[in-house]
Amino acid sequence: MGTSAVFTIGELAKRTGLPVKTIRFYSDEGLLPPTDRTDSGYRLYDATAMARLELVRTLRELGLGLADVERALTREATIGDLAVQHVAALDEQIRRLELRRAVLRAVAKRDSPLEEVELMNKLASMSDEDRKRLLDEFWADMVEGLELDPQFYERMRSAKPELPDDPTPEQLEAWIEFAELVQDDEFRASIRRMSEWHSQLRKQDGADFGEKQQELWMAWSAKASEALEAGISPDSPEGRELAETIFTQSSRNGRDPADPAWRKRLTDGMVISYDPRAERYWMLLGKMNGWPSFPSQMPQGEWIIAALRSALG
Repeated sequence: MGTSAVFTIGELAKRTGLPVKTIRFYSDEGLLPPTDRTDSGYRLYDATAMARLELVRTLRELGLGLADVERALTREATIGDLAVQHVAALDEQIRRLELRRAVLRAVAKRDSPLEEVELMNKLASMSDEDRKRLLDEFWADMVEGLELDPQFYERMRSAKPELPDDPTPEQLEAWIEFAELVQDDEFRASIRRMSEWHSQLRKQDGADFGEKQQELWMAWSAKASEALEAGISPDSPEGRELAETIFTQSSRNGRDPADPAWRKRLTDGMVISYDPRAERYWMLLGKMNGWPSFPSQMPQGEWIIAALRSALG
C-alpha cells in the first residue's frame, strides 16, 4: 500500500457528502476505480479520486447518464460535445413538458371529460405538417363547389398556424382551442353558410363584390364605432339612417333597397357573416403566430345588425 493520504469509502462519503451506497455504486460501475486496497481488500481512494468523484457528481447533476459520464472521463468525448447532446435532449424534454402543461391548463379551465383530455393531448402533439394539413382540409370543405373571390380565399387558406420552436404556454393553449374550433361541426357549418352567402352575392353583383363590400364595411363600421362611443342606440334615428345607407349601397344591379324581401335577406346575410367564432379564429391564429393583437369588431357588427333589424319594422 502506498504512503500518500488515502481514504476509505466512509471517509470519502464524509468529505464529499455523498452516500456510501452511491460511491460504492460508482466504483462498481468503473467510474471511480480505487487507488489502493487494504490488506483485507477494502477500497481506498486518494485526493485525485476525490476530485474525480466530484466531477462525476457534477456530470450526474447535469443529467448525463452513466455511459456519457464514462465517455467524458475516458476522453472518448469532450465535455462540450456531451453538453451539446444533452442540451438537445433537454430541449426536447422541455418541449414535451410544455405541451403537457398546456393540455393540463386547458383541462383545468374547462373541467374536461376524459374523452376531451385525450383529444387535446393529441392536438397538442401534432407536427407542423399535421397542423397545416388540418387547416387545408378545413378550407377545402368551406369553399368546395362555390364561386368565390380566389384571391380573398387564397389569403384565408394561406394563413397557417406557425408555432415557434419554443412556443409559450399561451400559444400552445391557443393551438388546442384553434384545432378544436376548426373541427367543430357547428363552426364549420357557420363558415360554410358564410361562404355560400358570399358566393351568391358574387354571382349576382360581379367579381369585384368582395373588394367593394370590404370598403363599404369599413365605412359602416366607422359610423357604428362613433355611435357606440356616443352611447347612441341602434334603434335611434342615427341607427335608422345608417341602416338605410347600408340597404341602398348594397342594392346593386337593379335591386330595390325598399324591397322588404331584399332587406330581410341582406339582414340575414349580415347575421351569417358576423359569427363571433370567426373573429376568434383570427385572434387565436394571431396569438400562435405572434401577430399584433387587434381590437374586436364584434361590437360594431352587433350594433349594425341591430340597426338593420330595427329598420325592418
